[in-house]
Amino acid sequence: MNKAELITRIAKEARVTRVQASRSIQTITEEITRALKQGKRLTLVGFGTFATSRRKARTGRNPQTGKPLRIAARRVPRFIPGRALKQAVR
Repeated sequence: MNKAELITRIAKEARVTRVQASRSIQTITEEITRALKQGKRLTLVGFGTFATSRRKARTGRNPQTGKPLRIAARRVPRFIPGRALKQAVR
């Protein structure tokens, strides 16, 4: 399923227009992004938790030349599925 299909299904199930469903999806993704940028965790009970974690600096290799290169440390987004989501997918 892609974003357009999700918007269509939400509009149908919630009996709202596609524009309203699209705004809802856009607002949700913006707020999750904003929380993660601020270093906060966002928990949707039963669905899961969005958080960030640190990746350590490491040495990688250029696949074309084989030369080692330094990959800097950085923050990355993480999603930890909730118990209900895990059970639903089984």
